[in-house]
Amino acid sequence: MTTTSATSSSSLGTLLNQLTTSTGSGSSTGSSSGSSSGTTSSAGGTISSAGLGSGLDVNSIVTALVNARKAAPQQQIATRTTQTNNLLTGLSSLNSALGAVQGALAALTSVNTFNSFTGTLAPVGSSASIGTTSTMASAHAGTYTVAVSQLATAQKRTSDAVATGTAVGAGTLSVTIGANTMNIAVSATNSLSDIASAINSSSSNPGVTATIVNGTNGQQLMLSSSKTGVANGFTVAANATSSSGLAALAGKLNTAGSNEAQDAKLSIDGIAVSSASNAVSGAMDGVTLNLTATGSNTLTVAQDNTAATNAIQGFVDAYNSYVTTAASLSSFDTTTGAAGVLLGDATLTAVQRQVSSVLSGAVKGNSFGTLANLGITRNADGTLSTDTSKVSAALQSNPAAVKDLFAGANGYATRLNKAIDAYTSSNGVITTRMNSLNGTLTQLGQQQTALDARMATYQKQLQQQYTALDTLMSSLNNTSSYLTTALDQLNNSNNSKN
Repeated sequence: MTTTSATSSSSLGTLLNQLTTSTGSGSSTGSSSGSSSGTTSSAGGTISSAGLGSGLDVNSIVTALVNARKAAPQQQIATRTTQTNNLLTGLSSLNSALGAVQGALAALTSVNTFNSFTGTLAPVGSSASIGTTSTMASAHAGTYTVAVSQLATAQKRTSDAVATGTAVGAGTLSVTIGANTMNIAVSATNSLSDIASAINSSSSNPGVTATIVNGTNGQQLMLSSSKTGVANGFTVAANATSSSGLAALAGKLNTAGSNEAQDAKLSIDGIAVSSASNAVSGAMDGVTLNLTATGSNTLTVAQDNTAATNAIQGFVDAYNSYVTTAASLSSFDTTTGAAGVLLGDATLTAVQRQVSSVLSGAVKGNSFGTLANLGITRNADGTLSTDTSKVSAALQSNPAAVKDLFAGANGYATRLNKAIDAYTSSNGVITTRMNSLNGTLTQLGQQQTALDARMATYQKQLQQQYTALDTLMSSLNNTSSYLTTALDQLNNSNNSKN
């Protein structure tokens, strides 16, 4: 009996010692013989086992032990993840701000920004407006007289009227524009509507549209060229096989009327010009005349600085946004101790230094030379301010020099874009760092997965151990109760003999 109790108490003492050491609560003082703090005594005929029982909270104990072991590595992973995400956020903000600057620089170096023109038409005398204009970068500033004597028109012809549904006659109807001919096979039962449908659906249609007009005298077939100009006029012929109806139709459609194809005729400063289209392009460099009426107008082609002005201001705005972003990322609040996520970051410092260096320099050989001479000055906080009047005057007086100041081989936009590209390109410094940080996040995620797996195994082991402990404690408690009862019975028996 005594040996059994000592052996059980030894196992119990080992687990209780582990529980006390791991949780830092409770006490267990096992002796070299393996006895626990629980005591067994026959004095007074009773046995007591302090602290033993089956009410052990296994889940709480296991959770506490797992949390204690997991805390340090979990905190390390969480801290590194937060730091890495903060760096990524900061670099992403810097990259976006620099990308916006590059977008503004692209507008400054666009071929059309400093080569925009407007064209206006003003009636001469009692003449009405002859139309509108559109211009391109290849236009030249100047004033011209444009006189339009004839507009381009499309050919249109109409057949004689016949009763609705009347068959025209069998054969082949041919429509030709230039070198392109469409042949329509007409059966003995085909009406004008059938012929119109065949013309409009033909894959070899050279450029005509067939329309049926139901008039008071019957049904008529109208053919119209889809394009204006003499070259787009059509001819009609027929190879009739059964009657003269188809031949008569072709003859009527091939007879000139009041809606014949003609070219636009005009003069520019007395130079005769003709065009198959009323959209006259090619007569003047970079200018298209969209004619709508005859008459005489003065055409004025002038430099349009709207695009250049907007591009310059767009650059200033984007640059100022970058400066504000960089300042926020590198800020430090002496009152609260709060710091920007890129405070002291080598990449941000290098970007600021190189960008500032470009804008502080001059463009050699340029009549303006510096941004300040153009009307763009730097403020104390590093942002830029624009003197719009000064910039406008510069664009009016010497647009070519303003263009060269930005878009020339040594211009501000050219050099600044090159400096920024070293950081934002696919193999740039910022991009490379962000890729590396994303790789770090992947590794941290793998470490978290591995930690969770180890802790799950550890939790399972503890669950088994402390479940066994609970079972053992319950068994010892039952044994204690049995022994107490037996000793009580023995004492009662001895007392009765006395």
